[in-house]
Amino acid sequence: MAKKKNAGSRSSGTAAEAAPAAAEQTAEAPESEVQTEPAIETVSGEELEKLRSEYAALKDQYQRLAAEFDNFRKRTEKEKVATFDNAVSTIIEAFLPVADNFALALSSCDDAGEEFRKGLEMIRKQLDNAFKQLNVEEFGERGEEFDPMLHNAISRIEDPELEEGFIASVYQKGFRIGDKIIRHATVQVTGGV
Repeated sequence: MAKKKNAGSRSSGTAAEAAPAAAEQTAEAPESEVQTEPAIETVSGEELEKLRSEYAALKDQYQRLAAEFDNFRKRTEKEKVATFDNAVSTIIEAFLPVADNFALALSSCDDAGEEFRKGLEMIRKQLDNAFKQLNVEEFGERGEEFDPMLHNAISRIEDPELEEGFIASVYQKGFRIGDKIIRHATVQVTGGV
């Protein structure tokens, strides 16, 4: 009777008592029921060479794909910069006549009062800063060497202060953004006629 009572107390025991009992049953399970990893198959030399060639082909394909993507990324970045430069160039072209007229007004206001001239110079400085923020450079100064890729020569003149092939005077400043010329400088060049 004691055995029955003991067995009954096991079945009506708590979960904490049941867990060690389950662990004992698992530990005592026969080895045939325990799952093991499948054995690694041996690969023949032919199959190994086939796998190596497949690996080499996939590696080559991956490297080509990575190189193509890198080229695409670089090309897209270049196109993005070129698109921005073209947009800025178009906008600056629309403002250049205003900038030219403003420069003429500034150069001809010698008779105006000092305060008026100071105001015009401040506005000119703001305009120059706006161009600088957009990476727009102004070029074409007296004394620069003439470059037909940047300057448009409208005449030649003798100038004892400058050697031949230099800019004697500037009629219109040139502007560029990066390598893109927005407007060529219109200049007079030194040299024989």
